[in-house]
Amino acid sequence: MIATMRSTDPVDYQRVPRPVAAMAKDFRDGHHIAPHSHERAQLIFAVEGVMLVSTVAGSWAVPPQRAVWMPAGVTHEIRMAGAVAMRTIYVRPDAAAGLPDRVRVIAVTSLLRELTLRACALPVLYDEAGPAAKIMTLILDEIAALPTLALDLPLPHDARLRRICRALRAEPGSTRTLDDWARETGASTRTLARRFVRDTGLTFAEWRQQARLLEAMARLAAGQPVTRIALDLGYDSPSAFTAMFRRALGTTPSRYLARGEPVLPVGGGPTGTASAT
Repeated sequence: MIATMRSTDPVDYQRVPRPVAAMAKDFRDGHHIAPHSHERAQLIFAVEGVMLVSTVAGSWAVPPQRAVWMPAGVTHEIRMAGAVAMRTIYVRPDAAAGLPDRVRVIAVTSLLRELTLRACALPVLYDEAGPAAKIMTLILDEIAALPTLALDLPLPHDARLRRICRALRAEPGSTRTLDDWARETGASTRTLARRFVRDTGLTFAEWRQQARLLEAMARLAAGQPVTRIALDLGYDSPSAFTAMFRRALGTTPSRYLARGEPVLPVGGGPTGTASAT
């Protein structure tokens, strides 16, 4: 079916006779969108709240003023941390050259934010020769030009490392060392360390810190206090946690989720499983 009215069903946007389509949809805290994929690529943007997006290759945290680019056909799932106001741009594969061919988190400039909000208010069957088409083209130009942010958590291929990573995702505050994991998995510490870098591009310590960072972002979105988050995630003090957060993201936890926080390039339905985005 071709959408002529504003729908919140993503199926209605996959074969619209326009190269770009936009959908607005809000979700409650804790909402889980089960694994799915789309014919079109997506720019998934959270005006409010944090989305945790996962594929078989890794996980990405998507806070306000950030967006995740999801290529067509990639199976993914999304969990909401806090109430999320999601705005999605669906892009036909042949809509433009130079768009990313992999999942990435990008900085959302003030321009891209306003263009996305405007696109969600335009008719689905907008005039392809009018101003609306220029807005859609500018959105694609912005997506292609914006930098990637280091908000991903790549998953390793090695079965032993995946076991370690699953445990760290379940308990990110764990202080177990790589030596501890080596004894449990039966591999040498040196082997695990080498394969962590080979499979993920990160050392064990860097991967664990990134897991803690993503978990912290979700907890901040849920309204948890910084002191509780810091101690739960294995930091000796709130100041040590804040120092890590500032190094990674260029700002403090208390400011990070604030609306209007500067973008820094760094290296509804009910709760439960529901329709895709």
